[in-house]
Amino acid sequence: MKTITTTEALAEFCARAAQHPYVTVDTEFLRERTYYSKLCLVQMAVPGDTDEDAVLVDPLVDGLSLEPMYDLFRNENVVKVFHAARQDLEIFFVEAGVFPKPLFDTQVAAMVCGFGDQVGYETLVRKIARAQLDKSSRFTDWSRRPLTPAQKSYAIGDVTHLRVIYEWLSTELDKSGRAPWVQEELSVLLAPDTYTILPENAWLRVKTRTNSGRFLGIVRELARFRETYAQSRNVPRNRVMKDDALLELASTKPKDIQELGRSRLLLREARKGVIAEGILNAIAEGLACPQESLPKVTSKNKEKLQVNPALADLLRVLLKARCEQEKVAQKLIASAADLDALAAGKRNVQALHGWRSEVFGADAVRLCDGKLALAARGQRVEVFEV
Repeated sequence: MKTITTTEALAEFCARAAQHPYVTVDTEFLRERTYYSKLCLVQMAVPGDTDEDAVLVDPLVDGLSLEPMYDLFRNENVVKVFHAARQDLEIFFVEAGVFPKPLFDTQVAAMVCGFGDQVGYETLVRKIARAQLDKSSRFTDWSRRPLTPAQKSYAIGDVTHLRVIYEWLSTELDKSGRAPWVQEELSVLLAPDTYTILPENAWLRVKTRTNSGRFLGIVRELARFRETYAQSRNVPRNRVMKDDALLELASTKPKDIQELGRSRLLLREARKGVIAEGILNAIAEGLACPQESLPKVTSKNKEKLQVNPALADLLRVLLKARCEQEKVAQKLIASAADLDALAAGKRNVQALHGWRSEVFGADAVRLCDGKLALAARGQRVEVFEV
């Protein structure tokens, strides 16, 4: 296998890749000590079986520009193939503001082709490529140099087997006519909003059972400060303060350094300096926030009380039956919350739109309206008109 360490060599490979219908791509990165992922390695392969057809790209080499690769990503004549692409795409979006288009995600495609929920790459390698992966290097430190032969072998396997998997899944999608289903799913992965976390909305990620607007107002300001600090200094948000400490502070509402020091859960580094000052300012802003500007709480419990449990169970049976019949992963169609919403009379769930409606949504509404019924026939569940 070849390791690319110069911009010129990368440009040469990408020019060659532009002559092929697709290129497979994967990355190795670290995120334990940073807010944004640190790109440590890029693997790419084009159709073929020579050593020149699969390469490792070392982005940590001084002077190496990834711009030739980004140009390839912008070339819409070449399909860019990933497995479970979300984290990879986030890296490229943050680094260069670019998305690989057109995109093919073999995990999404496999879910549409009957391989179950969020099928792993190793499973597809075994079932489609008829090969085995050595995963011993998976959790190694990819930022250390030189890379070991075992690391290189593991990394290159993530794109060489991917060629076989892509070609097989692509053929299956063409046969079934489901390629548009996959493209509909991938639109979310190619949306900038998927990877943009606004500090003012960071509080929505904090789980709390408290419905007090004032309490949530303080949570909002603390989460805003934490996200802003973490982004600006590229450190994990949990290194600033963890969620349990954030909720503790929103409850105790310390007003000065002395009171802040009594926190049981706050990290030592956060009890002084810039972080401590930011925490105290955030709490003060949450306390001073006008009542009308506090977060508005909508009780999910009220909606849950309206769910018809028997109907929700029938919808689960219908979903299972339809997904088995169509060989599609249930998780891709509807979540448990979607089914409960349907059973509560809601009609704004994702399962009622696009290709999901064809497979499940239209029949789900008819079941809710009393126009369909279910019956057990041996090991199968049959759906019939009422």
